[in-house]
Amino acid sequence: MTKAAKLKATKLDKVRWLLLYTSDLALLLGLFGVLDVYYRWLMGLPAPVAVIAVAFVLSVIVLASRSIRIAVRGGPRPTGMLAVAGTMVLLLAVFPILFVMPVWLAMATPFIRRRTLLLLALASVAFVTAYETLVNGFNLPVLLLQVVFTLIVVGGVLANLWLWRIAREAHEGEEAKALLAVSEERLRFARDLNDLLGQSLTDIAARTAGAEQALRADPEAAAREMFEVRDLARQTLREVRQTVQSYRALDLGEVLASVRAVLEAADVRCTVDAEAGELPAETRTLLATVVREGATNVLKHSKAEHCTITIKEGILEMSNDGVSGPAGEHAPNGLGGLAQRVITAGGALSAAPTPEGAYVLRVEVPA
Repeated sequence: MTKAAKLKATKLDKVRWLLLYTSDLALLLGLFGVLDVYYRWLMGLPAPVAVIAVAFVLSVIVLASRSIRIAVRGGPRPTGMLAVAGTMVLLLAVFPILFVMPVWLAMATPFIRRRTLLLLALASVAFVTAYETLVNGFNLPVLLLQVVFTLIVVGGVLANLWLWRIAREAHEGEEAKALLAVSEERLRFARDLNDLLGQSLTDIAARTAGAEQALRADPEAAAREMFEVRDLARQTLREVRQTVQSYRALDLGEVLASVRAVLEAADVRCTVDAEAGELPAETRTLLATVVREGATNVLKHSKAEHCTITIKEGILEMSNDGVSGPAGEHAPNGLGGLAQRVITAGGALSAAPTPEGAYVLRVEVPA
Protein backbone atom coordinates (compact mmCIF):
# COMPACT_ATOMS: atom_id res chain seq x y z
CA MET A 1 0.00 0.00 0.00
CA THR A 2 0.99 3.65 -0.16
CA LYS A 3 3.05 5.37 2.49
CA ALA A 4 0.07 7.49 3.49
CA ALA A 5 -2.03 4.39 4.08
CA LYS A 6 0.65 2.91 6.31
CA LEU A 7 0.53 6.04 8.45
CA LYS A 8 -3.09 5.51 9.42
CA ALA A 9 -3.85 7.01 12.80
CA THR A 10 -4.89 4.60 15.54
CA LYS A 11 -7.53 5.27 18.15
CA LEU A 12 -4.75 5.95 20.65
CA ASP A 13 -3.27 8.56 18.27
CA LYS A 14 -6.65 10.29 18.06
CA VAL A 15 -6.96 10.33 21.84
CA ARG A 16 -3.47 11.80 22.13
CA TRP A 17 -4.24 14.52 19.60
CA LEU A 18 -7.50 15.40 21.36
CA LEU A 19 -5.81 15.70 24.74
CA LEU A 20 -2.91 17.73 23.35
CA TYR A 21 -5.19 20.16 21.54
CA THR A 22 -7.39 20.67 24.60
CA SER A 23 -4.23 21.27 26.65
CA ASP A 24 -3.19 23.87 24.09
CA LEU A 25 -6.55 25.59 24.53
CA ALA A 26 -5.93 25.80 28.26
CA LEU A 27 -2.45 27.20 27.66
CA LEU A 28 -3.84 29.81 25.28
CA LEU A 29 -5.50 31.46 28.26
CA GLY A 30 -2.03 32.80 28.86
CA LEU A 31 -2.68 35.15 25.90
CA PHE A 32 -4.56 37.30 28.35
CA GLY A 33 -1.05 38.26 29.42
CA VAL A 34 -0.68 40.04 26.06
CA LEU A 35 -3.79 42.08 26.87
CA ASP A 36 -2.32 42.81 30.27
CA VAL A 37 0.87 44.11 28.65
CA TYR A 38 -1.19 46.19 26.21
CA TYR A 39 -3.11 47.74 29.10
CA ARG A 40 0.14 48.57 30.88
CA TRP A 41 1.51 50.10 27.66
CA LEU A 42 -1.51 52.36 27.52
CA MET A 43 -0.80 53.28 31.13
CA GLY A 44 2.75 54.36 30.26
CA LEU A 45 4.88 51.21 29.93
CA PRO A 46 7.73 51.91 27.44
CA ALA A 47 7.09 50.35 24.03
CA PRO A 48 10.37 48.35 23.86
CA VAL A 49 9.65 46.84 27.26
CA ALA A 50 6.11 46.02 26.18
CA VAL A 51 7.37 44.29 23.02
CA ILE A 52 9.84 42.22 25.03
CA ALA A 53 7.13 41.32 27.55
CA VAL A 54 4.78 40.16 24.76
CA ALA A 55 7.59 38.07 23.26
CA PHE A 56 8.18 36.48 26.66
CA VAL A 57 4.50 35.66 27.10
CA LEU A 58 4.25 34.02 23.67
CA SER A 59 7.51 32.14 24.18
CA VAL A 60 6.35 30.68 27.50
CA ILE A 61 3.11 29.47 25.88
CA VAL A 62 4.99 27.82 22.98
CA LEU A 63 7.52 26.20 25.29
CA ALA A 64 4.75 24.93 27.55
CA SER A 65 2.96 23.31 24.61
CA ARG A 66 6.21 21.70 23.50
CA SER A 67 6.93 20.45 27.01
CA ILE A 68 3.56 18.75 27.34
CA ARG A 69 4.10 16.96 24.02
CA ILE A 70 7.45 15.68 25.27
CA ALA A 71 5.74 14.38 28.41
CA VAL A 72 3.02 12.58 26.44
CA ARG A 73 5.66 10.89 24.27
CA GLY A 74 7.42 9.74 27.43
CA GLY A 75 10.53 11.83 26.80
CA PRO A 76 12.98 13.05 29.45
CA ARG A 77 12.34 16.19 31.45
CA PRO A 78 13.24 19.25 29.31
CA THR A 79 15.25 20.96 32.02
CA GLY A 80 16.60 23.63 29.69
CA MET A 81 13.16 24.58 28.41
CA LEU A 82 11.79 24.72 31.95
CA ALA A 83 14.67 26.93 33.05
CA VAL A 84 14.31 29.33 30.11
CA ALA A 85 10.56 29.63 30.54
CA GLY A 86 10.94 30.00 34.30
CA THR A 87 13.41 32.86 33.80
CA MET A 88 10.95 34.64 31.53
CA VAL A 89 8.18 34.20 34.10
CA LEU A 90 10.41 35.66 36.83
CA LEU A 91 11.18 38.68 34.64
CA LEU A 92 7.48 39.15 33.90
CA ALA A 93 6.80 38.94 37.65
CA VAL A 94 8.22 42.47 37.92
CA PHE A 95 4.94 43.87 36.57
CA PRO A 96 3.49 41.23 37.52
CA ILE A 97 1.86 39.47 34.55
CA LEU A 98 -0.19 37.00 36.56
CA PHE A 99 -1.63 35.14 33.54
CA VAL A 100 1.70 33.59 32.55
CA MET A 101 2.50 31.99 35.90
CA PRO A 102 -0.15 29.23 35.58
CA VAL A 103 1.20 28.44 32.09
CA TRP A 104 4.67 27.73 33.49
CA LEU A 105 3.13 25.62 36.27
CA ALA A 106 1.25 23.61 33.64
CA MET A 107 4.51 23.22 31.73
CA ALA A 108 6.20 21.76 34.81
CA THR A 109 3.22 19.62 35.84
CA PRO A 110 4.27 16.35 34.10
CA PHE A 111 7.77 16.47 35.58
CA ILE A 112 7.32 17.38 39.25
CA ARG A 113 5.56 15.82 42.20
CA ARG A 114 1.99 16.81 42.97
CA ARG A 115 3.01 18.16 46.37
CA THR A 116 5.68 20.34 44.78
CA LEU A 117 3.18 21.54 42.19
CA LEU A 118 0.71 22.50 44.92
CA LEU A 119 3.39 24.41 46.83
CA LEU A 120 4.46 26.28 43.70
CA ALA A 121 0.86 27.14 42.85
CA LEU A 122 0.24 28.49 46.35
CA ALA A 123 3.52 30.43 46.21
CA SER A 124 2.58 32.06 42.88
CA VAL A 125 -0.84 33.08 44.18
CA ALA A 126 0.68 34.39 47.40
CA PHE A 127 3.34 36.37 45.50
CA VAL A 128 0.86 38.10 43.20
CA THR A 129 -1.49 38.85 46.10
CA ALA A 130 1.31 40.27 48.24
CA TYR A 131 2.69 42.34 45.36
CA GLU A 132 -0.73 43.77 44.53
CA THR A 133 -1.41 44.47 48.19
CA LEU A 134 1.85 46.39 48.61
CA VAL A 135 1.31 48.46 45.44
CA ASN A 136 -2.44 49.06 45.33
CA GLY A 137 -3.81 47.51 48.49
CA PHE A 138 -5.59 44.20 48.88
CA ASN A 139 -7.59 43.37 45.73
CA LEU A 140 -9.91 40.39 46.06
CA PRO A 141 -10.73 40.17 42.29
CA VAL A 142 -7.03 39.82 41.48
CA LEU A 143 -6.70 37.02 44.02
CA LEU A 144 -9.75 35.22 42.66
CA LEU A 145 -8.60 35.69 39.07
CA GLN A 146 -5.19 34.19 39.86
CA VAL A 147 -6.76 31.21 41.64
CA VAL A 148 -9.26 30.58 38.83
CA PHE A 149 -6.62 30.79 36.09
CA THR A 150 -4.32 28.45 37.98
CA LEU A 151 -7.11 25.92 38.50
CA ILE A 152 -8.21 26.02 34.86
CA VAL A 153 -4.77 25.83 33.24
CA VAL A 154 -2.98 23.51 35.66
CA GLY A 155 -6.08 21.45 36.43
CA GLY A 156 -6.86 21.04 32.73
CA VAL A 157 -3.35 19.79 31.94
CA LEU A 158 -3.40 17.47 34.97
CA ALA A 159 -6.73 15.99 33.90
CA ASN A 160 -5.51 15.46 30.34
CA LEU A 161 -2.33 13.74 31.51
CA TRP A 162 -4.41 11.48 33.76
CA LEU A 163 -6.77 10.62 30.88
CA TRP A 164 -3.76 9.94 28.64
CA ARG A 165 -2.34 7.46 31.13
CA ILE A 166 -5.69 5.69 31.33
CA ALA A 167 -6.04 5.54 27.52
CA ARG A 168 -2.49 4.26 27.09
CA GLU A 169 -2.94 1.61 29.77
CA ALA A 170 -6.22 0.51 28.18
CA HIS A 171 -4.53 0.25 24.78
CA GLU A 172 -1.64 -1.72 26.23
CA GLY A 173 -4.14 -3.94 28.03
CA GLU A 174 -5.90 -4.77 24.75
CA GLU A 175 -2.59 -5.68 23.13
CA ALA A 176 -1.61 -7.79 26.13
CA LYS A 177 -4.99 -9.52 26.03
CA ALA A 178 -4.52 -10.41 22.36
CA LEU A 179 -1.00 -11.70 22.99
CA LEU A 180 -2.26 -13.69 25.97
CA ALA A 181 -4.97 -15.29 23.84
CA VAL A 182 -2.37 -16.33 21.27
CA SER A 183 -0.09 -17.67 24.00
CA GLU A 184 -2.92 -19.64 25.59
CA GLU A 185 -3.81 -21.17 22.25
CA ARG A 186 -0.20 -22.17 21.68
CA LEU A 187 0.00 -23.65 25.15
CA ARG A 188 -3.19 -25.61 24.54
CA PHE A 189 -1.78 -26.99 21.31
CA ALA A 190 1.51 -27.81 23.06
CA ARG A 191 -0.36 -29.65 25.83
CA ASP A 192 -2.37 -31.61 23.27
CA LEU A 193 0.76 -32.66 21.45
CA ASN A 194 2.52 -33.52 24.70
CA ASP A 195 -0.40 -35.68 25.85
CA LEU A 196 -0.58 -37.33 22.46
CA LEU A 197 3.08 -37.91 21.77
CA GLY A 198 4.40 -38.41 25.28
CA GLN A 199 2.93 -41.83 25.95
CA SER A 200 3.22 -42.98 22.31
CA LEU A 201 6.90 -42.13 22.04
CA THR A 202 7.56 -43.71 25.41
CA ASP A 203 5.91 -46.94 24.20
CA ILE A 204 7.88 -46.83 20.96
CA ALA A 205 11.15 -46.33 22.82
CA ALA A 206 10.38 -49.19 25.23
CA ARG A 207 9.36 -51.59 22.46
CA THR A 208 12.42 -50.66 20.41
CA ALA A 209 14.66 -51.36 23.40
CA GLY A 210 12.93 -54.73 23.92
CA ALA A 211 13.38 -55.64 20.27
CA GLU A 212 17.06 -54.73 20.50
CA GLN A 213 17.53 -57.04 23.49
CA ALA A 214 15.68 -59.89 21.80
CA LEU A 215 17.41 -59.46 18.46
CA ARG A 216 20.22 -61.99 19.12
CA ALA A 217 18.28 -64.52 21.15
CA ASP A 218 15.02 -64.53 19.15
CA PRO A 219 15.19 -62.63 15.84
CA GLU A 220 11.60 -63.57 14.96
CA ALA A 221 10.29 -62.14 18.22
CA ALA A 222 12.36 -59.01 17.62
CA ALA A 223 10.91 -58.70 14.12
CA ARG A 224 7.35 -59.01 15.48
CA GLU A 225 8.16 -56.37 18.05
CA MET A 226 9.45 -54.02 15.35
CA PHE A 227 6.31 -54.57 13.27
CA GLU A 228 4.27 -53.52 16.31
CA VAL A 229 6.53 -50.49 16.70
CA ARG A 230 5.87 -49.61 13.07
CA ASP A 231 2.12 -49.89 13.52
CA LEU A 232 2.28 -47.81 16.70
CA ALA A 233 4.28 -45.10 14.88
CA ARG A 234 1.74 -45.01 12.04
CA GLN A 235 -1.13 -44.74 14.49
CA THR A 236 0.63 -41.94 16.32
CA LEU A 237 1.22 -40.12 13.03
CA ARG A 238 -2.50 -40.35 12.16
CA GLU A 239 -3.43 -38.98 15.58
CA VAL A 240 -0.99 -36.09 15.17
CA ARG A 241 -2.44 -35.22 11.77
CA GLN A 242 -5.97 -35.28 13.18
CA THR A 243 -4.91 -33.03 16.05
CA VAL A 244 -3.23 -30.54 13.71
CA GLN A 245 -6.24 -30.46 11.39
CA SER A 246 -8.52 -29.85 14.34
CA TYR A 247 -6.22 -27.08 15.55
CA ARG A 248 -6.21 -25.40 12.15
CA ALA A 249 -9.98 -25.60 11.78
CA LEU A 250 -11.68 -22.22 12.10
CA ASP A 251 -15.35 -21.50 12.59
CA LEU A 252 -16.36 -19.09 9.83
CA GLY A 253 -19.20 -17.59 11.84
CA GLU A 254 -16.98 -16.89 14.81
CA VAL A 255 -14.26 -15.39 12.62
CA LEU A 256 -16.77 -13.09 10.89
CA ALA A 257 -18.13 -11.91 14.23
CA SER A 258 -14.64 -11.40 15.61
CA VAL A 259 -13.43 -9.52 12.53
CA ARG A 260 -16.48 -7.28 12.60
CA ALA A 261 -15.93 -6.44 16.27
CA VAL A 262 -12.23 -5.70 15.72
CA LEU A 263 -12.86 -3.47 12.70
CA GLU A 264 -15.61 -1.51 14.41
CA ALA A 265 -13.39 -1.08 17.47
CA ALA A 266 -10.91 0.56 15.07
CA ASP A 267 -13.65 2.95 13.79
CA VAL A 268 -14.20 0.96 10.60
CA ARG A 269 -17.89 0.32 9.90
CA CYS A 270 -18.27 -3.30 8.87
CA THR A 271 -21.17 -4.87 6.97
CA VAL A 272 -21.35 -8.67 6.80
CA ASP A 273 -23.64 -10.68 4.52
CA ALA A 274 -22.62 -14.35 4.62
CA GLU A 275 -24.40 -17.44 3.27
CA ALA A 276 -21.98 -20.30 3.74
CA GLY A 277 -23.94 -22.91 5.66
CA GLU A 278 -23.84 -25.45 2.82
CA LEU A 279 -20.11 -25.17 2.12
CA PRO A 280 -17.82 -28.05 3.18
CA ALA A 281 -15.98 -27.66 6.48
CA GLU A 282 -12.61 -27.39 4.71
CA THR A 283 -13.90 -24.60 2.49
CA ARG A 284 -15.39 -22.70 5.42
CA THR A 285 -12.07 -22.93 7.24
CA LEU A 286 -10.24 -21.64 4.16
CA LEU A 287 -12.64 -18.70 3.79
CA ALA A 288 -12.29 -17.93 7.51
CA THR A 289 -8.51 -17.77 7.07
CA VAL A 290 -8.89 -15.40 4.11
CA VAL A 291 -11.29 -13.13 6.02
CA ARG A 292 -8.93 -12.94 8.96
CA GLU A 293 -5.95 -12.05 6.74
CA GLY A 294 -8.07 -9.53 4.83
CA ALA A 295 -9.09 -7.79 8.05
CA THR A 296 -5.44 -7.59 9.08
CA ASN A 297 -4.60 -5.88 5.80
CA VAL A 298 -7.48 -3.43 6.22
CA LEU A 299 -6.14 -2.34 9.59
CA LYS A 300 -2.46 -2.25 8.60
CA HIS A 301 -2.50 -0.91 5.05
CA SER A 302 -5.46 1.43 4.63
CA LYS A 303 -7.32 4.38 6.09
CA ALA A 304 -10.59 2.52 5.81
CA GLU A 305 -13.83 3.90 7.19
CA HIS A 306 -16.07 1.16 5.81
CA CYS A 307 -15.59 -2.52 4.99
CA THR A 308 -18.04 -4.91 3.37
CA ILE A 309 -17.82 -8.72 3.54
CA THR A 310 -20.13 -10.88 1.42
CA ILE A 311 -20.12 -14.66 0.96
CA LYS A 312 -22.57 -16.18 -1.52
CA GLU A 313 -22.42 -19.37 -3.58
CA GLY A 314 -18.80 -20.00 -2.72
CA ILE A 315 -17.67 -16.46 -3.62
CA LEU A 316 -16.13 -14.24 -0.98
CA GLU A 317 -15.78 -10.52 -1.64
CA MET A 318 -14.17 -8.24 0.93
CA SER A 319 -13.91 -4.56 0.00
CA ASN A 320 -12.81 -1.49 1.90
CA ASP A 321 -12.27 2.17 1.17
CA GLY A 322 -9.35 4.38 2.21
CA VAL A 323 -6.87 3.10 -0.39
CA SER A 324 -4.80 5.16 -2.81
CA GLY A 325 -2.04 4.15 -5.19
CA PRO A 326 -0.99 0.71 -6.43
CA ALA A 327 -0.71 -2.26 -4.11
CA GLY A 328 2.57 -4.05 -3.52
CA GLU A 329 3.30 -7.72 -3.99
CA HIS A 330 1.43 -10.11 -1.74
CA ALA A 331 3.57 -11.34 1.14
CA PRO A 332 4.42 -15.09 1.03
CA ASN A 333 3.05 -15.53 4.53
CA GLY A 334 0.00 -13.38 3.81
CA LEU A 335 -2.27 -13.24 0.78
CA GLY A 336 0.46 -14.82 -1.35
CA GLY A 337 0.43 -17.99 0.73
CA LEU A 338 -3.38 -17.98 0.91
CA ALA A 339 -3.58 -17.69 -2.88
CA GLN A 340 -1.61 -20.91 -3.20
CA ARG A 341 -3.91 -22.67 -0.72
CA VAL A 342 -6.99 -21.44 -2.59
CA ILE A 343 -5.59 -22.63 -5.92
CA THR A 344 -4.76 -26.02 -4.38
CA ALA A 345 -8.38 -26.27 -3.23
CA GLY A 346 -9.56 -25.63 -6.80
CA GLY A 347 -10.40 -21.97 -6.40
CA ALA A 348 -8.99 -18.56 -7.31
CA LEU A 349 -7.95 -15.47 -5.34
CA SER A 350 -7.54 -11.92 -6.57
CA ALA A 351 -6.83 -8.73 -4.64
CA ALA A 352 -6.33 -5.27 -6.13
CA PRO A 353 -7.29 -1.63 -5.63
CA THR A 354 -9.99 -0.03 -7.74
CA PRO A 355 -9.86 3.37 -9.48
CA GLU A 356 -12.42 4.64 -6.95
CA GLY A 357 -9.97 4.24 -4.06
CA ALA A 358 -11.30 0.92 -2.76
CA TYR A 359 -9.56 -2.42 -2.34
CA VAL A 360 -11.33 -5.64 -3.28
CA LEU A 361 -10.32 -9.11 -2.14
CA ARG A 362 -12.20 -11.79 -4.08
CA VAL A 363 -12.04 -15.55 -3.54
CA GLU A 364 -13.91 -18.20 -5.54
CA VAL A 365 -14.02 -21.73 -4.16
CA PRO A 366 -15.98 -24.79 -5.24
CA ALA A 367 -19.43 -24.55 -3.64
